[in-house]
Parts: sequence; structure tokens; C-alpha cells
Amino acid sequence: MRVVGDYSEEGYALIQEIFPREVTSAFLAQLKDDLGPGAIPISGATEFSNLLKRPAFEIYGHHYPSMLFFLWALTPVVSGIVGRELLPTYDYLRIYREGDVCRVHHDRPACEHSLSLTLDYSDGVPWNLEVERPTTRPSSAVEDGFGTNSFASLEMNIGDAVLYQGVNHRHGRLNPNPNQWSVHLFLHWVDRNGPNCGHAFDGRVPPSSVSFAFA
Repeated sequence: MRVVGDYSEEGYALIQEIFPREVTSAFLAQLKDDLGPGAIPISGATEFSNLLKRPAFEIYGHHYPSMLFFLWALTPVVSGIVGRELLPTYDYLRIYREGDVCRVHHDRPACEHSLSLTLDYSDGVPWNLEVERPTTRPSSAVEDGFGTNSFASLEMNIGDAVLYQGVNHRHGRLNPNPNQWSVHLFLHWVDRNGPNCGHAFDGRVPPSSVSFAFA
């Protein structure tokens, strides 16, 4: 794993080879088995995020628990890069199709520290994530670009990720996806002792203790 950039100074950093390709491939093979044979039925969807211009396949960790282990296991790694003690909030997976974009936006308070992880590209062509360089006031606005503000365009290969402060730095994918499809996992954390700590575990309070019985 190699961190490129100064996260504390710039609010974002590229993390190369955070996962081996063998791990991302094994996870996606399991996901495909669980989804079953045949095409993913999204062509008839009428509701989708305003970040997108057409439907995409999405699944959240609380619906597919295998994803939560990525989130939980990466917590100490991301805490070390950020330099603060973090708690996980939630994660989700999205499969984009060729020509898709992700419009420019801020994240909600549960996403103080966010990681966009590339799991696979059908054609192996990196699809950059753009992150606004200046800090901007959080807003619910969704736009097609950054206006006059400067931004970084970060190239990710399979197994690479971008760590960014999604609440204060707008981000998106401006150029259409050059692959037939690509798969991305988005993971989020908050500061354990910060103002948004109530979003930890996405508001689901974990038990203070667990006990086991044996027959």
C-alpha cells in the first residue's frame, strides 16, 4: 500500500494497492454468485440518485453483510492515515455502466472521511475521480462541474482508492465511464470524538457486550 498526497493538508489522497486484485476479484465472484445468473435488472428502474443520469445497480452493507467486513477491517488503516480515531458509519457498492458519470456533490455528515475503492473495470481502463481542491461549505446542490474552482483528477487502477473529506470537498466523475462496466465500493467514517459521532454504525448502536452459550 502506498499513500500519494498529504491527506491532512489537502483533504484527499490517493492510496495505491490498498487491496490485491485477487481479493477484489474473489469478492466480486461471490457477489455475482449471490446475485444469481442472468443480467442485472435495472433498465426498468424509475427512481435513482440525482447524482446519476440513469439508474445504476447499488447495494448497501446492511443488506449484504460481506461488504461490512471491508468497512470494519479498514477502520484502523484509515484511522492511521487520517491521524484520528475513527468509527465506521456505512458502505455501499455501485456498478456503473459505459457512459455513466457521477455529478459533483458534497456528502452528508456521516461521511466525514470517505474512501472510494475501485474493485474492477470490465476493460481495464482507469476512470478518474475528481476532488475539489478548495474547501467549500457543505451543500445539497448537485452540479455537472466545479465552476471556476480547481480540482484534482485522480487515476485509480483496480485495488486503488481515494480517501477524501467528502463533507468539505465536492467530488464526482466528470468524464463518462470508458468501460462497459466498473464496480466501486464507497466506505465512510466519522471521528470517534467529533460532532458527527452519532452517525457511527449508521445510527445502529452496537451492543456493549456479547455472550455465547454452548450446548
